[in-house]
Amino acid sequence: MTRRRAAVALTGAAFAFAGRWFAQDTANVPKYPDKLALAQANAKQLLLLMDTDKNGKISKKEWMNFMSQEFDRLDSDHSGELDPHELLKSDVVVQHVNPEVQGK
Repeated sequence: MTRRRAAVALTGAAFAFAGRWFAQDTANVPKYPDKLALAQANAKQLLLLMDTDKNGKISKKEWMNFMSQEFDRLDSDHSGELDPHELLKSDVVVQHVNPEVQGK
């Protein structure tokens, strides 16, 4: 009976050790930024940039003025068109483009 208890205790200790060995150490796991929080922060920054009348909202006129200024900033050769080299200067990042809606 004593041998059986010792074997059970050793088996339990072995499983406990193995569990700790294979368990993920959360202290070493990199923390990834909260995408929703980043998107909200970016939206607030855009609101501050575009909201010229400071009413907390962006009107179509404010949106179009901002986009027109951004286009003019990127159009370095003043051709009225943006080429790939000029677009590379933009800070805008496209995560995914659905080919079915591209160009619509």
